[in-house]
Amino acid sequence: MLLEIKELKAGYGEIQALFGVELSLEEGSTLALIGANGAGKSSLLRCITGLIRPTGGQILYNKKNIAAYRPYDISAMGIAMVPEGRRLFPSLTVEENLIMGQCNKREQEWTLERVYDLFPPLKGFRKRMGTELSGGQQQMVAVGRALMSNPRLLLCDELSLGLAPVVIKDIYRTLETVTKTGLSLIIVEQDINQAIAASNSFLCIREGEIVLSGTRENADRNLIAKAYFGN
Repeated sequence: MLLEIKELKAGYGEIQALFGVELSLEEGSTLALIGANGAGKSSLLRCITGLIRPTGGQILYNKKNIAAYRPYDISAMGIAMVPEGRRLFPSLTVEENLIMGQCNKREQEWTLERVYDLFPPLKGFRKRMGTELSGGQQQMVAVGRALMSNPRLLLCDELSLGLAPVVIKDIYRTLETVTKTGLSLIIVEQDINQAIAASNSFLCIREGEIVLSGTRENADRNLIAKAYFGN
């Protein structure tokens, strides 16, 4: 098992966001986290990447508890995140943004040319400022930057936010190509259909707790709706 989370609790000051969350992810598989705004999806990803220090529980990555590790150390172990809103460096070009993914100094499997092969439009824009691109192209840069860190586990937070449907399909088609290399993936999405279609399994989180789990094959839309909205 690549990732196991046990009884994870976390919050922001006196506001608790996660209440004993548990999940597991096998190497090479894709897990979708679905839920409404404020359910705790992004908080969970921030715990995994070390941006939030849990108040309880364990985050076992390769059987090692990384709950108290710093973000840089977690990145160096092979965990990367594509953040919500892309968050490109506004003062850097497309290529410079991509190169920033190499800061953790992991052994290079993903190179600039490999990223350009994956996202051909970026090669022609490599000298332009990243924030001058369209939303879809910026998302390509954000995914490419994360891949440049050579992760074993990639966390994607709201990839489809603000993008046109045709662009979303292209991004997810690319992720499907990437996962065929053995990369493990956790997708946070509000688009239930898109998330489940792209994943082997899913978890629905509501008010900081996992309320439903399943696989792509046995997904019951009625049960998912009830879990999602709490009806």
